[in-house]
Amino acid sequence: MFGVWRRLLAALCGLLWLSASSAASPDASSAGAVPGDAGRVARWAVESADPRGRPFAVVDKKNASIHVFEASGLLIGSAPVLLGLSAGDRDAVGSIGERSVGSLLPAERTTPAGRFETEPGHNDKGEAIVWFQYEAALAIHRLRPAPAYERRPQRLASADPAERRITFGCVVVPVDFYEDVVAPTLGSRRGVVYVLPEEGSVDALLRDAELALRAP
Repeated sequence: MFGVWRRLLAALCGLLWLSASSAASPDASSAGAVPGDAGRVARWAVESADPRGRPFAVVDKKNASIHVFEASGLLIGSAPVLLGLSAGDRDAVGSIGERSVGSLLPAERTTPAGRFETEPGHNDKGEAIVWFQYEAALAIHRLRPAPAYERRPQRLASADPAERRITFGCVVVPVDFYEDVVAPTLGSRRGVVYVLPEEGSVDALLRDAELALRAP
């Protein structure tokens, strides 16, 4: 009898140890598993409930990457991205939505930083995309054919984030990532995207988001 109780006690201790270990380390599929400022913003989004029950994404411009989450903080997937040709956090030029793409100067081809409401939509060719700044014609979309000299597929595959600066300001993701991760989440309903700054501070982004959250 004593042996039975000893085995039961050992089994109970093992279960408690596993439970403690699980609580001590972040879930590999949660916001806590994303490193750096991207993880910090994702955790804030979950804790503040800022997305209001909607999916959200964090675009890390310094690392040229995107992380897509359910509102609960469940990490759906991460991928490299192509970003605006010019570094910086400036908003899009006021009349940019009324101009041809070819007329944009290199300095105007930036991906702005901030918190943006997203909405599924289509471009002028009928392709499904996710708008995050509609008036400036900026969206999250899949890699599409482009002039060979831009080397977009090669840039997207590069391990160097600096190589992934080529777009007019949109956030471009791999085709399979769009279809498997973006389309079922941000592509199916409204959401939020947090684009981390390159020149400004993440603290300022979170302060602005907090003020917006508290606004009536």
